[in-house]
Amino acid sequence: MQNYIRKRAVKIAQHILYTSDTVRRTAEVFGISKSTVHKDVAERLPRIDEDLAEQVKKVLEKNKAERHIRGGEATRLKYAMTNHESSKQQI
Repeated sequence: MQNYIRKRAVKIAQHILYTSDTVRRTAEVFGISKSTVHKDVAERLPRIDEDLAEQVKKVLEKNKAERHIRGGEATRLKYAMTNHESSKQQI
């Protein structure tokens, strides 16, 4: 594995631990794909640092368990904005 990939995997892991960001948000921050983030933390990181990989895995599992809540909140906000805009148009 090339050195820059090792460094990126560790930086991604540290970012996830520090911010508790999701894979999707982490990908946006680093300007890479979700697949790359996932591959770095799920496949490459355990070969680099097992303890760090375990910590990141716990954060990602927590994010996965909570995603239905975040999705529901996003939908609620979307429809709240839609209803707010339509009430403006009626005035």
